[in-house]
Amino acid sequence: MKQVNNPKRSLLYYYGFAMLIIVIFNFIAMPWYSERHVQQINYDSFMTMIDDRQVAEVQLQPSENQIIFTSTEDDTVYKTAMVEDPNLTQRLFDADVAFTGEIIEQASPIASFLSFVFQILLFVAIGQWISRMLLKKAGGNNAMQFNLGKSNARVYVQSTDGLSFKDVAGQDEAKESLTEVVDFLNNPKKYQAVGAKMPSGVLLVGPPGTGKTMLAKAVAGEANVSFFSMSGSEFVEMFAGAGAAKVRDLFKQAKEKAPCIVFIDEIDAIGKKRGQAIGNDEREQTLNQLLTEMDGFEGNNGVMILAASNQPESLDPALLRPGRFDRQVRVELPDLKGREDILKVHASKVQHDDSIDYNKIARMASGASGAELANIVNEAALRAVRQGRNAATQNDFEESIETIMAGEQKKNAILSDKEKWIVSYHEIGHALVAAKQSGSAPVEKITIIPRTSGALGYTMQVSEKGNDYLHSKENLETQLATLAGGRAAEEVAFNSITTGASNDIERMTQLARAMISQYGMSDTFGMVAFEQRNNQYLGNEASATGSAETQAAIDREIVELVGTQYDKAKTILINNRELLDELSHFLYNEETITGQQFMEIVNKYS
Repeated sequence: MKQVNNPKRSLLYYYGFAMLIIVIFNFIAMPWYSERHVQQINYDSFMTMIDDRQVAEVQLQPSENQIIFTSTEDDTVYKTAMVEDPNLTQRLFDADVAFTGEIIEQASPIASFLSFVFQILLFVAIGQWISRMLLKKAGGNNAMQFNLGKSNARVYVQSTDGLSFKDVAGQDEAKESLTEVVDFLNNPKKYQAVGAKMPSGVLLVGPPGTGKTMLAKAVAGEANVSFFSMSGSEFVEMFAGAGAAKVRDLFKQAKEKAPCIVFIDEIDAIGKKRGQAIGNDEREQTLNQLLTEMDGFEGNNGVMILAASNQPESLDPALLRPGRFDRQVRVELPDLKGREDILKVHASKVQHDDSIDYNKIARMASGASGAELANIVNEAALRAVRQGRNAATQNDFEESIETIMAGEQKKNAILSDKEKWIVSYHEIGHALVAAKQSGSAPVEKITIIPRTSGALGYTMQVSEKGNDYLHSKENLETQLATLAGGRAAEEVAFNSITTGASNDIERMTQLARAMISQYGMSDTFGMVAFEQRNNQYLGNEASATGSAETQAAIDREIVELVGTQYDKAKTILINNRELLDELSHFLYNEETITGQQFMEIVNKYS
């Protein structure tokens, strides 16, 4: 999209005012600073120092009614008030003190004033030069100017190289809602005929990387209207009232160019609930002004507000009510078909083989966002270049997923023979326990090549369905047993345990706690939730809501549940010890085996 420049007033006055303050400060403070190094004493002490021959040189200043002198013992400069003492010169002569009656000439008041004015003009000229340089640089970048009270909104017009809805895949429901908005702006009479009103605002919410900002840019590419884009953080200023002034200026421009679209990215920067923090008066003033401006949109004035946020639960209720943001569009993580479509869109921009199985890659990338899928495609293209090929292959795509999940291969990490055996048994333990349970996702790949993430090996399972929306209690217990398979294999094979299962233990504990505290899968507690989820799209942290006694009981039940599934995994491996040994030896020698190779050996024993 093409960006339209909007020149503003120069910053000359702000620079001149700042420089004036600096000059005045120096004019007042310099005399005080200079005199800090002159020590004042009384006349009696001056006489005593003369008698003790501690005075080196004296300067009499009758016009200033003071005497300046230095000491013979150090470099300290002293001063004292001049008193009527006719014997002073004789006393100084007798003490062999060099003295002078020269009076330091005082600068003319007119000359001082002219010097002061010259400094101001000099600083103003420097400020004007800096301002012109900033304006010149800003104009070259098609950016807005940095004036207080003026919005930095970027104004876009239609452009052939801009994004459109065809460039956004995996968000069909969101595109449908936004397509209606674009159509309303372009054909308002069609909706007015049935009495429909255009929504005042549409809030895009969802996890990071799902394409909220891209959808907003696609709206700009589809609409034949002006499009104002601004981040919520750009409203925040250190000067009180500046943010509110920016809001007023932004909406003033929008009203002048109606019909138009105003997009505020990361609106939670200014739209958080009021009264929760201290010292946020400026942010609250900005929010209040935003609420007022959105209330000002009445009837079909042709102004549509789009906003994006990762934290909808933190936004002020007054901002979310109908009449301001009438519609919330969920931009969730894409499903299997959505991931496949996104991969195809990004793969069309790089050279690749025609035999790419996008469905398999999409299943391997379960839970990935649109941004992560774009990164997978880019990593595949980079790997093709590193391998000296002019097109990305299926193997490049699969390896890029592993790179993003576990990091690059550590070619300089050399495991000892014993460590390699332990990792081999550990990973086969995961895979074998999964294969011997019903309802477990098939094993896709097993490797013991260390990765930069710290993993010494990993087992990849890929669900045939691509997405599981519901999990039964039995399915979650199967996952627990599979996670426990690594540690169980170590104990069965070596009668010893290592630190290699630390990540497995952490995941098992989290899953077991969720089963009891969130999913109501405990016979003891039943369908009672003891945890509250926070920040749905940013971490989804859990906070305990039960008493200390209840939490202690939950902890005991977690230990029991995890222990039961660990015993289950251990029993499976003991009953299939010969198969465990053969698979571990095969992985030890090959370092990486596919799911097909793994299942061929498993089926041979079956």
